Amino acid sequence: MPLPDPQFARSEVLRVFNHAQIYLFLGASIITVGLLSVFFSLLRRRVDSLLLWFALFAALYGLRLEMNYQLLWALYLRPPILQRIVIAIGFLVPIPAFFFFRALDLLGRVGKIVTTCTWPILSFLALATVLAGPRDIFRYINNIVVIAAFIVVVFALVRMAPGSSDVRLIRRGLFVFIAFAIYDNVTMFIGRYDNIEPFSFVFLLACLGVVAGRRALANENQLLLIQKELDIARQIQISILPASFSDSKSFRIAARYLPMTSVAGDFYDFLIADDQQVGILVADVAGHGVPAALIASMVKVAATGQLLNVARPSELLGGMNASLCGNTQNQFVTAAYVYLDASANELRYSAAAHPAMLLLRKGEVVSITENGLMLAAFNFAAYTTLTYPLKRGDRILLYTDGVLEATNAAGEEFGDHRLTVLLKETATLTNRETADRIIETIRDWSVSQGDDLTVLVCDYLA
Repeated sequence: MPLPDPQFARSEVLRVFNHAQIYLFLGASIITVGLLSVFFSLLRRRVDSLLLWFALFAALYGLRLEMNYQLLWALYLRPPILQRIVIAIGFLVPIPAFFFFRALDLLGRVGKIVTTCTWPILSFLALATVLAGPRDIFRYINNIVVIAAFIVVVFALVRMAPGSSDVRLIRRGLFVFIAFAIYDNVTMFIGRYDNIEPFSFVFLLACLGVVAGRRALANENQLLLIQKELDIARQIQISILPASFSDSKSFRIAARYLPMTSVAGDFYDFLIADDQQVGILVADVAGHGVPAALIASMVKVAATGQLLNVARPSELLGGMNASLCGNTQNQFVTAAYVYLDASANELRYSAAAHPAMLLLRKGEVVSITENGLMLAAFNFAAYTTLTYPLKRGDRILLYTDGVLEATNAAGEEFGDHRLTVLLKETATLTNRETADRIIETIRDWSVSQGDDLTVLVCDYLA
């Protein structure tokens, strides 16, 4: 095959480049917009589907434009596999567009239907083109599907109330894009092809980019507002917990509270505290977050209303149950209450479906269980009190089930046996050091914190 004349080849390259340079520039600009969208999403340190679909839409369209106007293509040096890839990319371009409209949630059910119906067909056409090569039937099916989908989208947008500035902007962009695309297709039949569609796509992309930016910033502001409200809620919740226990002649108490989220459903309180007596309540609301935190505040009110029963644990829990039943939206509460009496050297304990209290005495651990039904579940629930002797040097551990249910990478729960061993191992530490060691051990054991953690360690000194 004779080599082409160098002078002719040079002039042909220049001619093609002069014609293609504007489209190459547009393609590069559109790809850059897509990459900037991804970069902006990464800066926000969270996945934003709106920005990612917008970025993919821009990147695919820009890539197709770049590949369509490569100089090699114009000089008839187009490898078959690359030709298949270019056509396949063209089939894929509408998919992120429809997902973008769905993420905008402007079209509601219509957007979901269009997306669900189109993406499998277009994906199949792209895959079939790569594997089997270009076919006219593939192009016809693609045109029918895309045109029908865009007609449905446009019709839905036209029917929507014009009050939203986002809707108005997207309408303008789509109408301009569709008008230019129709113009190109009509002129092809009369032997003239101006290819002005890419310019209208830039306009459409600008409209979509403005909407995506508005939505992203609005979501960011909303998240910041929610975070601010959660911070306030956290401060309020912490304020209802006792700041610390004033050490007395008979008792030393250390409390550690570590919520899983900004606010939590764990709660503890000292209902009475002096040199001769102390009443310790610990509770755990089912669930997490704001709902659980609100019910925890209700537990505080219910417990405060039972101050006359601080020396009678079963009656205290029964009174709390009566106050909470029917008021917690089917959120249930486990609780344990222990009353320590230095004058009688005894403890009185009652619980509502709560993990057992542990008593460390001379290196041995006793598990104390006296459980009734959980609070706020049954108005007929009844509770009993267990009386147990106290001795100087006794250490009592109260906690919530987040301690026992902490799970490691192998899926093993920390469990009551490990907690018992840990309590023995920390016998020589102070109660504050013991509480810290328990929390540290649980955090080291867990892959991630899956529940709120509350630990109270009480030493009896009398």
